[in-house]
Amino acid sequence: MRLRRGWIERRDDNRRTRALVLGQSKVATTLAVIILVVMAASWLLPMLWAISTSFKTEAQAQATPLQWIPDGGFTLANYTTVLSRGEVMRWMGNTLLIAGAVTILTVALCALAGYGFARTRFRGRNLLFAGTIALIAIPGQILIVPLFRQMQAINAVDTYWGVILPQLVAPVMVYIFAKFFAEIPQELEDAARVDGAGHWRTFWSIVLPISRPIVSAVGIFVFIGAWNNFLWPFIVTNNPDLMTLPVGLSTVKNAYGTIYAQTMASAMIAAAPLIILFMLFQRQIVKAVATTGLGGR
Repeated sequence: MRLRRGWIERRDDNRRTRALVLGQSKVATTLAVIILVVMAASWLLPMLWAISTSFKTEAQAQATPLQWIPDGGFTLANYTTVLSRGEVMRWMGNTLLIAGAVTILTVALCALAGYGFARTRFRGRNLLFAGTIALIAIPGQILIVPLFRQMQAINAVDTYWGVILPQLVAPVMVYIFAKFFAEIPQELEDAARVDGAGHWRTFWSIVLPISRPIVSAVGIFVFIGAWNNFLWPFIVTNNPDLMTLPVGLSTVKNAYGTIYAQTMASAMIAAAPLIILFMLFQRQIVKAVATTGLGGR
């Protein structure tokens, strides 16, 4: 009964959203549905092809004409081969360690910085905040060389910290936290001050507990970004034992070149944790996109 009531509420919400966005026009609704179906198919077909290829032999994967379902049937050999090497599990462990550390540290640092910009007043605050906003417009690729030289200077090349530290710079997350904290009623902090709380205690005991939605939203997006990051880990690591999944998968080759079937099997294994993460937190992720606007980044 409870599930049915929740389903009816979500259906009514979807109807109200469609009516708000598209109006009552059936032509606009039909056109929107067609566009969404085309976009979904353009995303879904490559994914289905990757799944199909991961269950083929290498000869079937490179056969022409292409076949969705090979004549000889599907095989699990690619998955058993990839998992038996142990490299993929080591790369997955590295990725989990790095993405987890990046998520925790980025959320902590950006939340503190956002709180500082939103709720404190100090000389140069506006100039510093404008500089932080300006960093959002700078492509990360421009900073690759100076970042690499800095990692060399502190002997962090080919280390976990060398992969983690540059990913902690996230000005867009500082901006999101600052905008969220600025909307918190001042009366809550004034009441804490009356009880003798300083900035740190106010942030930890008052502001942070009521900011769980934005903390979870930022955490989810930072984790996904760190999990999929390829360029920086590829540049700063050479040791196979320190590689992340995206970097390690690019090295799955033999003497004849790339092994497409095993590469696709490795990619499916790499995507599995994110798919599970999305299935568990899909409602929070969708709400986070609507709350923060990160989907239009």
